[in-house]
Amino acid sequence: MLDIRIDSKSYGDQQVLGPLQLQLKQGEVVSLLGASGSGKSTLLSILAGLDREWRGSLQLNGAPLQGVHPAISLVFQEPRLFPWLTVAENLRFGLPSADDCGCELELLLAETGLQGLGRRLPKQLSGGQAQRAAIARGLMRRPRLLLLDEPFSAVDAFTRMKLQDLLLRIAAHHHLTILQVTHDIDEALYLSDRILVLPGGGGPLRGEFRLPPARPRSRGDASLQPLKHRILELLNLAEQAD
Repeated sequence: MLDIRIDSKSYGDQQVLGPLQLQLKQGEVVSLLGASGSGKSTLLSILAGLDREWRGSLQLNGAPLQGVHPAISLVFQEPRLFPWLTVAENLRFGLPSADDCGCELELLLAETGLQGLGRRLPKQLSGGQAQRAAIARGLMRRPRLLLLDEPFSAVDAFTRMKLQDLLLRIAAHHHLTILQVTHDIDEALYLSDRILVLPGGGGPLRGEFRLPPARPRSRGDASLQPLKHRILELLNLAEQAD
């Protein structure tokens, strides 16, 4: 679905990405891990068209990808809802009037566990509800690729598990391709079809791991512990390299 080639991305004299090549296939969930400063969030910004100061190329289904594209949505670490708009207004914000379908919005609110909350302001939501609203907003344009930048890091452990299961249901129902940044290896093992480990300071992938296709998975699956230890080793090596 998406071919990514980053030749170089730098901040001043500091290179953070490249040379890097990877592909995302339709319908897979991919987690991106790496040491702090390894360019994980920067890569999402490039794919979302928010960062154009880099060298390389992107192709979406064989066609060049430049700038913001309606098939790609980005959900940030914080919900970033407009505080003066209701939940429903946040979801509809920026949409052409032709796409402003109330029935579709209500279905999306129900799917993300926000039924009956469309008229509430963000300050009236819990942390988990606000993050659900951010995910729902990311789905309003019917994207094919959903980018997630640590979307569950600010919620409690129980809410995080519920949001992880919500994400898997949404991915299956909408046939989404998902690329998420996370620091939680257990989360990556639970959600992903593949796990990618970025190096620090640029360079090719430090590691790529495929997960068993069977779902649902058991959290803390003992059979995945050797893989967890291997990923931890790679992350420690990346930290030491920095």
